[in-house]
Order: sequence, then structure tokens, then C-alpha cells
Amino acid sequence: MTPVELSKAFRLLNHGPTTLITSAHGSQRNIMAAAWVCALDFNPAKVTVVIDRNTYTRELIEAEGTFAINLPSVQQIEMVKQVGSISGRDLADTDKFAEYGIDTFAAQAITAPLITACVAWLECKIIPEPHNQATYDLFIAEVVAAHADARVFSDGRWHFEGHDDLRTVHHIAGGVFYATGQAC
Repeated sequence: MTPVELSKAFRLLNHGPTTLITSAHGSQRNIMAAAWVCALDFNPAKVTVVIDRNTYTRELIEAEGTFAINLPSVQQIEMVKQVGSISGRDLADTDKFAEYGIDTFAAQAITAPLITACVAWLECKIIPEPHNQATYDLFIAEVVAAHADARVFSDGRWHFEGHDDLRTVHHIAGGVFYATGQAC
């Protein structure tokens, strides 16, 4: 057994799917990559996501009260890296969607756009928890609509066999990503 620095302990758990968080308020919209997303409850469905207070995405989420979680596949890894390495504030007169040619479609229950070609989408409404948001950058949200690509998710289960290009991606740390592997 090898000791792990406590400042790196999160990496032992940080192997869930990398997500793309989309947000919108008025005519503004943004997208960012996020790995710290977690299911919290079943009924009603709730999730948690950590979004740094300095991000443009957070500004829009707090203004609107909603956001979307999009699960990208391995075929979208370059886009994930692109949107995760620049702030939407840094793009004058455009946004990440236009800058990187990201296709979207309308959500059913919220204003944030959903990303085409992802394998799952969760539309979320913030449950206000000011202390958690301010202290830990932690948002709790109720899932108000959820959708998945039936080729890889049906009957409440993932099944990627025969669809390697649709496997989800997982950020381990240091810019390293892995794809979901074979079922055991």
C-alpha cells in the first residue's frame, strides 16, 4: 500500500464521467468541462456539481438558476479539451459554441442548450444552498428532465458494447482521459 498526499486524495475518486456543463442567461451562453459531478438522490433525482466561483458558467448559472449536464463520448474528446481550457469571457464577440463549431439543440425544461452527439443529458434546476455554494463552490440541483442515447443506455443501464465511439470519457488528472471500459 502506498500513501497518497491528502491534497491529491480526491484523485482516487475522480474517475466518474467527464461532463460538459452548459448554461444560459438572456442572450449569453457558455459551456465548460467538469469532472466533479455526482448523483445525490433518486426521487426526486438530484445531483451535485462543483463550479468555481470565478467561472463564466457559474455567473450564468447563478443568474438563471438552471444548467445542463451533457455526457460527451470519446468522439468528442478534442472538443472537451478545448472548452475546458478557455474561459467564455476570453472570447470577444463570440462564444465557445461558435468558436469551436459546437452544435446544440433546445432543452425541454430549461434555457441552457444541450450538446448534439453527447450520450446523455440532464436538465437541472438549482436547489439554493448559499453556504455550500459560497464556501465549497458546491451546487445541489434537482434533475427536471433527463435523456439518453438509446444505442448505449436503455432499461436503466449503460451498454456500450458495439459502440466504442460512444463510450464516455473520464478525466483522471493532469490532462489524462480514459474511456469507459468493458463490462465485467
